[in-house]
Amino acid sequence: MKATGIVRRIDDLGRVVIPKEIRRTLRIRDGDPLEIYTEKDGEVIFKKYSPMGELGDFAVSMCETLGRSTGMPVIITDRDSVIAVSGAPRRELFSKQISADLEGLMEARKVYRREPEGKSIAVTDQNDRYFVTACAPITAEGDVLGSVAFFTEGSGTVGDVELKLAQTVAGFLGKQMEQ
Repeated sequence: MKATGIVRRIDDLGRVVIPKEIRRTLRIRDGDPLEIYTEKDGEVIFKKYSPMGELGDFAVSMCETLGRSTGMPVIITDRDSVIAVSGAPRRELFSKQISADLEGLMEARKVYRREPEGKSIAVTDQNDRYFVTACAPITAEGDVLGSVAFFTEGSGTVGDVELKLAQTVAGFLGKQMEQ
């Protein structure tokens, strides 16, 4: 666990303020759900809750199937990080925080396809090797929960089939989350 050097007191209602710098770094927004864990030694751990995490193994299977059937690398994300990878080294992308640009694509709630001369959108901010070629947001009950995205190493585009597959899988995962 990484120490921040920041100390906060609990108020009379039992509340603790998470400092703005930490919220910004971890992309914790107003209304985001947090899971609370406790350790035997008295530690209290807050973790961002991801409803997509409940689909972990299922998302991995969907991602691998999609990658095998298209021959292209695919990721499935929650709102913050990559939860499934197919067709690329997992350790480079799995559990990594998604780029702000990819997060912006999801928040726009639109299907995206990179144009040949269009702006490149990195999968993560930490890795400038992989770029999104097609992306569809996963929505459930009006909330954006994540995305399904095809990506390439360097430049590249995808066809209509991959774009429709990303939309279809995103729609299917969204329906699964509503149940």
